[in-house]
Amino acid sequence: MQFALIGTTACGKSDLAVEIARKSDGIILSLDSLCVYKEIDIASAKPSKEQLSSVKHYGIDVIAPNENFNVTLFFDLYFQAAADAESKNAPLIIVGGTSFYLKALLSGLSDKPLVSGENQKKVSRALRDLEFAYDNMSRTDPIYAEKVEKNDIYRMGKWYEIYYETGEIPSDFLRRTKKDPVINELKIFEIETSKEELRERIKARTKKMIEEGLVDEAARLEKKYTREPNCMKSIGIREVIEYFDGYGDITLMEEKIIDNTVKLAKRQRTFNRTQFLQPIIKKPLSQMDGEIMNFLHEQPKYCG
Repeated sequence: MQFALIGTTACGKSDLAVEIARKSDGIILSLDSLCVYKEIDIASAKPSKEQLSSVKHYGIDVIAPNENFNVTLFFDLYFQAAADAESKNAPLIIVGGTSFYLKALLSGLSDKPLVSGENQKKVSRALRDLEFAYDNMSRTDPIYAEKVEKNDIYRMGKWYEIYYETGEIPSDFLRRTKKDPVINELKIFEIETSKEELRERIKARTKKMIEEGLVDEAARLEKKYTREPNCMKSIGIREVIEYFDGYGDITLMEEKIIDNTVKLAKRQRTFNRTQFLQPIIKKPLSQMDGEIMNFLHEQPKYCG
């Protein structure tokens, strides 16, 4: 059996997943686009060494920061984790904030064209005026636009990339190239956190990251891998690099990390609300443990 536990960054889902895995002898597959990288431990808020040693994790410390990670590699990790869980009759807990990977498992991927540098510039220019960009997309491709909110810059960017690179209506292109889903049915649980509580959790986590050595970690990564890899532009690393370049002091750096993480959480909320067709069980963190354990005990194959 398997299920997904999603929610915004810093909502407590990773710690909860570990606790549930301990009680159910479960296996965890991380849905985190930064935890896959070795050596990025603090900026990624990676599970502790004790947590990693007590519960089998997939999707943690997979590649070096100068290597590329994509959804195809994530699919490989899913197949490994699912096979391991099935062989042990153990629950597979798919947990993390990068819900795009979960969406890909459930919906199937469409081929995405390689976008030229010139077309990437055209996309950037188009997205400078989001209202005009959305209206243009709506007129050209109303089928795609009805699934996109006006401030969803990620999905609008994807639309313009396909449109400029292929000259084809993106909804037609995506439908024509779509592959079958990897998972047909999956129970999804989402941790609900108020905006006020989440901001306080983000502030506390950011302070802890800095105390644990975030600045030194970013310096080591920059020296070893330069600033070129995509992961070096992640929240928590890019603000430290700006600090290195003289843009403000430690206090300003901390404030930027908090503000950018809050913005990320907003995007994650929007994605989770708009991209999953099946019902999602939403509960606050304090109630989610009991909700999930009840679900597991109801499963015929569960032996815990």
